[in-house]
Amino acid sequence: MRKSWWVLIGVVALLWLLVSLEPILMPFFVSMILAYLGDPLADWLEARGVSRRLAVSLVFLLLTVVVVSALLILIPILGRQLGQLVESIPGILGWVQSTVVPRVQALTGIDLTPDINQMRDTIVENWRETGTFAANLLAQASRSGMALLGWIANLALIPVVTFYLLLDWDRLTASIHASLPRRWEPEIARLAKECDEVLAAFLRGQLVVMICLGIIYAVGLSLLGVRFGVLIGLLAGLASIVPYLGVIVGISVAAVVAFFQFGDLLPLLGVAGVFAVGQLVESTVLQPKLLGDRIGLHPVAVIFAVLAGGQLFGFTGVLLALPAAAMIMVVLRYLHAHYKHSSLYDNAQRRRDEESS
Repeated sequence: MRKSWWVLIGVVALLWLLVSLEPILMPFFVSMILAYLGDPLADWLEARGVSRRLAVSLVFLLLTVVVVSALLILIPILGRQLGQLVESIPGILGWVQSTVVPRVQALTGIDLTPDINQMRDTIVENWRETGTFAANLLAQASRSGMALLGWIANLALIPVVTFYLLLDWDRLTASIHASLPRRWEPEIARLAKECDEVLAAFLRGQLVVMICLGIIYAVGLSLLGVRFGVLIGLLAGLASIVPYLGVIVGISVAAVVAFFQFGDLLPLLGVAGVFAVGQLVESTVLQPKLLGDRIGLHPVAVIFAVLAGGQLFGFTGVLLALPAAAMIMVVLRYLHAHYKHSSLYDNAQRRRDEESS
């Protein structure tokens, strides 16, 4: 009983420490994720005779090139399309007021004109306030040298911490394994292996699936000439972290934009074809090859994990929500298996059998 209390106190203290240190934890957690993603490649190079330091340097260089290249390509495109979206908002509101509202009024008999005018004024005012807020925020950040330095320091810490974590990843995991109580070591090692399989499927597999779907959607919509195609495609790829959410959100937004842009139903078939190709590639190639059935997180659990992580720990919680949920799922499976073989389960089952007879 005393040991249980010490374990509970340790868990509570750890949670308190995480909450207290949340403002500075983000670069370390990002570095842990990057190191976890890059470690298999470093191990592969090391197995082929490359020294650990050189292997880590090559992996680190590859990660840097990929991230910087993606930012250099995407930021100008997304910035331009976001600017076009802001400029098109008055036209979209005018089209809704002149085309959609009369049809809704003819069908329902409800006069929506005052509500639409109020909504338009609210949106325009909020866009202006958003611009003013952003300008004030940048001005405040510029005036506050410590805040700006802290922000830059957090970004600069990510590559440094990632490099050292990659360099010592195997040593750290071996040290943790050697520190486990020998009596519990086999069970903990088995659970850790299962957690690693689930995390590998999620962090490596799901990340690749999201990137591939985002590219397919973005390229397909851009070839069709749909405005904001890259922005819609990438957002749909990110939303694919929840099964079917990406295709639902993407095809809905792209269909509305295409219909508003072309004024015809034929481009909608092209939009549906783009997302159909993405779903076909995901179901026949990406899911079987990269994920299989190892994750097993229900879509509702995914949504809850992301929202709960953001509510509890902010952006850091969002980063850790799904990996933590995957590991919790492994532990719950383990506990459920033990419960099914326990006397508590047998007694309950026997009682139900007696009541039914």
